[in-house]
Amino acid sequence: MGLGLTLLGATRTVPATGRFRMDPIFAALIAGLAKLAEPAVRDAYDGLKNLIVKKLGARHAVPKAVVELEEKPESPGRKQTLKEEVAASGLDEDKEIVSAAKALTEQLKKLPGGQQVVQQNVTGDRNIFSGTGDVKVSGPQT
Repeated sequence: MGLGLTLLGATRTVPATGRFRMDPIFAALIAGLAKLAEPAVRDAYDGLKNLIVKKLGARHAVPKAVVELEEKPESPGRKQTLKEEVAASGLDEDKEIVSAAKALTEQLKKLPGGQQVVQQNVTGDRNIFSGTGDVKVSGPQT
């Protein structure tokens, strides 16, 4: 049996392994947006964004959501819209897109503090998690 988990508004059931992985494309776009002043990050971010436009077209909801988030990067609503549009697009099954997202993530890891890990212990029932990056849920599974 799995554990119910809500991450950025998307409810998922975490398998009994206790591992949950956030969409690497969404996570890379959000993290990259915060570090666009770094030239290597900017190049990787633009590469991913341009590849998304090439694959889906400029009028598709994903590129539009990226542009809207760039205009208001702190907006939780725009982050949620991007997350939903990426999830609905099927981009996570495109090897070229996933590779570009990983390349962006690797550029981010090279920055000072780029390998930061946040750990939270949560107890109780029906907890809600919110954040970006990878989330690992462990503990007894019922």
